This record gives sequence, C-alpha cells and structure tokens, in this order.
Amino acid sequence: MSTYRQPGTVLTDHVFSVPLDHGAPDGERIELYAREVVAAERAEDDLPWLLYFQGGPGIGSPRPIGRQDWLDRALRDYRVLLLDQRGTGRSTPANRATLARFADPRDQAAYLAHFRADSIVLDAELIRRELIGDAPWSVLGQSFGGFCAVTYLSFAPEGLREVFITGGLPGLSATPDDVYRATYRRVEEKNDAHYRRYPHDVERVRELAAHLRDHDVRLPNGARFTVEALQALGRMLGSGSGSHALHYLIEDASADGTSRPSDGFLAQAEAHLSFAATPLYALLHEPCYAQGHGATAWSAQRIRAEFPRFDADTALAQGEPVLFTGEMIYPWMFEADPVLRPLREAAELIAARETWPRLYDPARLRANEVPVAAAVYHDDMYVDRDLSLETARTVNGLRAWVTNEYEHDGLRVSGGAVLDRLMAMVHGRV
Repeated sequence: MSTYRQPGTVLTDHVFSVPLDHGAPDGERIELYAREVVAAERAEDDLPWLLYFQGGPGIGSPRPIGRQDWLDRALRDYRVLLLDQRGTGRSTPANRATLARFADPRDQAAYLAHFRADSIVLDAELIRRELIGDAPWSVLGQSFGGFCAVTYLSFAPEGLREVFITGGLPGLSATPDDVYRATYRRVEEKNDAHYRRYPHDVERVRELAAHLRDHDVRLPNGARFTVEALQALGRMLGSGSGSHALHYLIEDASADGTSRPSDGFLAQAEAHLSFAATPLYALLHEPCYAQGHGATAWSAQRIRAEFPRFDADTALAQGEPVLFTGEMIYPWMFEADPVLRPLREAAELIAARETWPRLYDPARLRANEVPVAAAVYHDDMYVDRDLSLETARTVNGLRAWVTNEYEHDGLRVSGGAVLDRLMAMVHGRV
C-alpha cells in the first residue's frame, strides 16, 4: 500500500483479493484495485467513506488530478474510494490477452458471467468489511454505477449509510428489448435536435455514408470503416457537449473537399469506436440488463429493425438524413474491432445464454430504509427517464431530482453542483 500527494489531496493505493465466483469462495481469486482520496487538510480526520461506482460496464474509475470535478465537493465531507470494478483499470484485467488462457470460448463466456453488478456489489461488501468493519458507508453511482447501487440496495442494504445516484436508475423488470425500444426513441430525438442545430451536417453525413458504402475505407487499426461504424459515432450525442463535438468531427471529415475521409478524421473516429480500453463494455453491455430467463440474443440489433429511420440505405435512397445510433452494441463490432475479434465466439455464447441471476429485488426496495437521492436527466439518451422514474416510485424513500439542465455527464461537468444537490436532498437541506 503506497501513499502519495497531489495538489490538495492525499492518495493511497489499496489492493484486495476476492473470489472470482462469490458462490465458490475457495475457488479462483482475482485482485481489485481501489484508490483512496482524502483532502490534504483532512487526511488525519475520522471521515465517513464514500465509495464511487463508475459508469460502464467495464470502465475503470477516474484517475484524479487534484480536486477536480465532483471530487472537490465530495472531499469536503468524505474519504472517497475510487474502485476499479473487476476486470477494469488496475484490477485483474479481462481482455483478449488474459482471456486467451481459456482454449474454449465456453470457458471465456463462463468466466465473463461473473463480471456483472451482482458480483461487483459482493466485492464492495468484502472491501467495506476489510476497510471499516461493520460500519456502513455511502455510495455514489454514476450511470451503470447507479445500477450497481440499486443492486446494493436490493441485496446488501445493511452496508449502506446513504446512496447518491446520477443518471443510473435502471428499470427493475425491464428486459434488454424494453431498454432498447426506449433508448432508440431517445436517440432519434437526439439526431433530430443535432440536425436542427447543424443543418449542413445532413448533406455532409449523407456524402460520407455514400462514400463508405461504395468504397473499402480502413481505420488506422485496420478495421473497415463502414456506414454502420459511422452511425455508431452517435454515442457522442448523449453528453452535454456531444452534438457540438460530433459536428466538428464531421466538419473536418475531408481535408480535400471530396467525400473521401481524411486521415485525421479516421484517427479521431477510431478513438471513439475502438474498445481497446474497454472490451468488457462491449461484452457485457446487454447482459447488464439481463435477469431471469431469456437470452439477450443481440437485442440492440434485433430491436433496431423496429426503427426504420436508422436504415442508412433507405435514408440514402429517399434523400433523408442518415441517423446516428447510440451506445448500442452490435455483432459486427466483434468482427470489425481487432481487440474484440478474438472474443467474438464468447460474445455469441453470452448473447445466447438463457438464464441470468436477478439483479434487483423490488420487494426489498419497496421496504428500503436507506436514504437515497437520484438525479434523473430528462433528456438522457443512455438511461431512459420513464424507466428511471418508475424505479424511483418503487424504492421507498427515494427522492428524485428530474432536470434537463444537464445531460448524462452532469456529475462530471457540473463542477460539483449535481452531487451537492443530491447530498442536500439526502441530508434534508432541500
């Protein structure tokens, strides 16, 4: 365990050993990394702990530099633990290199089944008891981290002092199909808003899509840049500045005035499309919604057919705008992306898996006694507000703040305002 300093903070590294399968505690073990952050002036104080669950799935916790973003607000009152959830960051990794030890894709898929919110919550409970014993701690969950927080409330509320959720109230009984039917509608709305804001992008995107349809264009990593890949850049539209960033990306797509994409544009597109840093995001995105019986069966791909405006060929033929998609994961990604290609058979097996453990307990949530406050972003493209509000009505005592002041990234970009509001709600100041 090492301790070091940054401007205004003291940071300490922690490593924990946990079972891969909490149902078999004597079996294989993995390591979890977590970074403790405390305000320098309060380093010796007996502060309550705040565990941060990062969004994802499959994304490591933030790497702070001083007291930036929401962390500054949190450090006034808490000692913060930034957990690299299993498989991410400095925790035991799960990627094409480490999973290559399994010769059979079935073994890869079975291993990956232990990387959902239910396992993450049991990890957190082991860490809590090792760090602070029987005392409960506070939890802040962003996006998928909020899903983890609701799982925590369902199965281990005794470990929780209070919970703050930002853009992460899941549908308690929603299937992946339900989720994608809702989010495709939101993505359509984001596309329409983007093209109203930047009407010249309509023709630029159409020209680019037509070129990609008719030519073999490659990203720097060798992956083919297809029309579907172009549409997948729409995951940018879910952040507060995403429409503007997407516009500038499209604006600079060609350096010579033709429809041929420039090297600079392709490099930027690759950065947005590659799963090199987040393979678990692609592998477990649909399973993070799966409960009970029924395979996910590439839900986003199937449900997309119910929304014909996303058919680029039809749009090009009829002179309509080519719509971008959202954060959906599609089978073609496991063939196109070099870092996912070795895992495509495991991905198919995961998509075909018929039974997944429950992630939420509605009966226990209706009897909840843990103080909870949640920010529900009215225009959220990633987590449907209607599903979130239904859950808010189910969780006893949960206070919801519905706002269109921020998008899904409100926690990060609000300068601490979102967290401050939720803390005030939980502590009875508003």
